[in-house]
Amino acid sequence: MNALISTALSGVVLMFVGLFVRNKQHIKFYAIAAILIAFIANLAQYPAVEHGGYIMYGMIEVTKFGVLFNAVALGAALLYFLLSGSEFEKVGEHVADYFALVFFILSGIMLAASFSNLLMLFLAIEIMSIPQYILAGADKKSLKSNEASLKYFLMGSFSTGILLMGITLIYGAAGTFEISGLGLGAESVHPLALCGIILMVFALSFKVSAVPFHFWTPDVYDGSPTVFTSFMSTVVKAGGFIAFLRMFHTSFAGGNISEHWTLILSIITAVTLILGNFSAVFQQSVKRMLAYSSIAQAGFMLFAVVAMNNMGAQGIILYSAAYSIATIGVFAVLMKLKDYTFEGFNGLAKKEPLLAAAVAVFLFSLAGIPVTAGFFAKYFVLSAAIQHGHILWLVIIAVLCAAISVYYYFRVIIAMYFKQGEPEVEPVSGGFKAALILAVLLVLALGLFPNLLLCWM
Repeated sequence: MNALISTALSGVVLMFVGLFVRNKQHIKFYAIAAILIAFIANLAQYPAVEHGGYIMYGMIEVTKFGVLFNAVALGAALLYFLLSGSEFEKVGEHVADYFALVFFILSGIMLAASFSNLLMLFLAIEIMSIPQYILAGADKKSLKSNEASLKYFLMGSFSTGILLMGITLIYGAAGTFEISGLGLGAESVHPLALCGIILMVFALSFKVSAVPFHFWTPDVYDGSPTVFTSFMSTVVKAGGFIAFLRMFHTSFAGGNISEHWTLILSIITAVTLILGNFSAVFQQSVKRMLAYSSIAQAGFMLFAVVAMNNMGAQGIILYSAAYSIATIGVFAVLMKLKDYTFEGFNGLAKKEPLLAAAVAVFLFSLAGIPVTAGFFAKYFVLSAAIQHGHILWLVIIAVLCAAISVYYYFRVIIAMYFKQGEPEVEPVSGGFKAALILAVLLVLALGLFPNLLLCWM
């Protein structure tokens, strides 16, 4: 609750900061201070929920799991500001407004981690989505940015309609909006409830870009300003999965009804893994490859929802941290290059060895190579699926797809270290290098000692 209030107030304050602060670089420091305050306020709530959560007015449930995820999301956002905050002013004149919109998105993510009512779920999804439509079209001079914003808005509005229809049908079956009182884990399955669950699966699958509801993702991620794509594909995606996990694990666990949505989600997960990885193989732009990569990573994160056990909950926390840190780091370096194709990375190790080494570590993590955070992230979600016992076929598909992902991630590493070229790189400040080193250390620390994060659960 502290994090929700802090991020919402910070967004309002930053809207007014732009009226009085003329130096755009200084706005970044206000944003960093605000995110630090929100991070500390969130941690201050941990002792109150360490031995059990509590519900406020039947709308919001503050739990240890929610507080821990908020800490991961706010920590990733802090790293995002440190690495990419300076890039905001290259998009347009309204730098303070961009930061304010990011904080509003964060407040939606905080709500997604703690809702206990279907109305709060709807508000959380919309608070997360509407600012993204604006940020996607922030570069007014770019036709691709305008197209991305329009496409995202139209597709997002359509998925919101499906979500509302699902909520309506579930309410018709259960007679309440409180997710703990829906009673959908019973042996008998109400037809309205089943239809509502299927619609909610489809709507939430769109929000996390799972196949076949992913068709907006490559064009929107590629057309949006890169600095906002970095945030949309990491912290926001993780927020969508937390809403997914909370909704289905709280309301639809047990009974016959779980068999229906588990089968649907298993099929969606398999198709997401296969299509996301095979599409990424054929991309020539690193930015577009990362867009398809995010679809493939969504397939792994879906395991936490399908498995429906404690290890899955641990896995989604660790996966959110590992994936967000690594992807934010790769995008931060990508924004320093003039050419976003694979050829644009040729010879980067010789010209900027620190940047190349950092990108290599981040890509190792995304591929799930041991000693990096991505390895244990994949280990936990796949172990959760093995514990489930009925989706071993899905685990085999995931392992094969993880092997395929090594190919397109290593294409970038090969270009940096084994091909000749003179990449055009913008000047890199000492602060950027320090933040990049911090990100690398976090990836390695979580890869060697995942309990640094998971012990809090």
